[in-house]
Amino acid sequence: MFFDTWSGLLRVVVVGPLAYVALILFLRISGKRTLTKLNAFDLVVTVALGSTLSSIILTKSVALLEGVLALATLIGLQYLITWSSLRSSRIRSLVKAEPTLIAHKGHLVEGAMRRQRLTRDDVLSALRSEGLDDLSQAAAIVLETDGSISVLKKLSERDDGLTGVPSPEDGRPMPASP
Repeated sequence: MFFDTWSGLLRVVVVGPLAYVALILFLRISGKRTLTKLNAFDLVVTVALGSTLSSIILTKSVALLEGVLALATLIGLQYLITWSSLRSSRIRSLVKAEPTLIAHKGHLVEGAMRRQRLTRDDVLSALRSEGLDDLSQAAAIVLETDGSISVLKKLSERDDGLTGVPSPEDGRPMPASP
């Protein structure tokens, strides 16, 4: 009930740290971008890495070298996709979502909220977390590509904080100001 065999416990004690060290080394080699939470794709990779590490440690049928190769493969694929997305807008659009403007100058963008399945309560919660108690106090509210909600308290005259966020009127990204 508490364990199957002493050898199983010994395997966890020996293989666990080795697999963990291998993962840390791969992450250091691949760079900070590997575990960022910029979008859903990054989240999936992070969860897959954790699941793979767990399988290496707890599944007797997964040899240490096989598991380490699986970790290296996932990290390598993450690196390849992020490298490719920097060079190809088509790949970037497949992997990365756009931020969504959900409120602008004190007014909710109802269509955007409906498409993103956000409620007024979700928006008000984000306001409160920024110390605001009224929608009119926010210059803009953006649902970011990682699912977080950003509240901009002030915008410059040129709306630079919204550069690249699709406009609620025509859906085109707001231009960068000169």
